[in-house]
Amino acid sequence: MTQTEILERTREYAEKTLRGETNAHDWWHVLRVWNLAMHLAEEEKGADKFVVGLGALLHDIADWKFHNGDTTVGPRKTREWLESLEVDGDVVERVVYIVEHVSYRGGTNKHVMQTLEGKIVQDADRLDAIGAIGIARTFTFGGAFGREMYDPTLKPRTDFTSFEEYQKQVKDNTTINHFYEKLLLLKDKLNTEAARRVAQKRHDYMEQFLEEFYAEWDGKR
Repeated sequence: MTQTEILERTREYAEKTLRGETNAHDWWHVLRVWNLAMHLAEEEKGADKFVVGLGALLHDIADWKFHNGDTTVGPRKTREWLESLEVDGDVVERVVYIVEHVSYRGGTNKHVMQTLEGKIVQDADRLDAIGAIGIARTFTFGGAFGREMYDPTLKPRTDFTSFEEYQKQVKDNTTINHFYEKLLLLKDKLNTEAARRVAQKRHDYMEQFLEEFYAEWDGKR
């Protein structure tokens, strides 16, 4: 099987698995991340586009948030899928590595991506979490988890000491707090210069949105 055929089969697999999800981690999110990742790979010379493509398509194949916090499901499903296509072992390991370490996890994931391909996929995933799309996804995610939109008495937290601690409060938070706990922090946590160029405009848009949100909340506009 050629690389093109493997990518096409993987694209079909990801779409079949994730289409119709209503939690902001759906097929369209994966497709946007794939498009962003391939664009970044064009700018970041030396990246293996085959690994980038597979990593982008499989990065959310089994997100821990929807598997009882189990972070091993995604990497395991990724390995099983690629091995079923008889993908070269080295490529399998490199893609599994991306899927294993791509998640933000409330800022508790301190792992620094060691491969250019991993950095690109992580950046593409983070870019899709900010800007207009990021705002829409945040409210979609909040609704799926039963979160309140906003509660002025609940303050954002960025001091989680462990992934387990972060997991416990995922459903007991507000959507607006998520901006401060993740979205507004992502601009300064990107790996590549190409991603940072894209991020600034998206970041600015979120800040403008929050300014308008608070003004309307207080009845000033």
